[in-house]
Amino acid sequence: MIADFVAQFARLIASYPDDIRVEIQDSDEMTEIVLYANQADIGKLIGKEGKMIGAIKTVISGCKAKDGVSYRINVEAV
Repeated sequence: MIADFVAQFARLIASYPDDIRVEIQDSDEMTEIVLYANQADIGKLIGKEGKMIGAIKTVISGCKAKDGVSYRINVEAV
């Protein structure tokens, strides 16, 4: 559910939406969401002073309150 949200949100922002891919890496303590995007879209996804990725993290933290799982999100180039 959260990975789908992150992928759809990123596709709305990205200039190359077909390059967007999300992977989930689970561990005991935390779930890491890795968002892969075209190099040209990395800046758009992070935003000025990290405000865009911060907004995504805020939404994800709301999910943490609901299901008790900690999430971390990373943006990487394809």
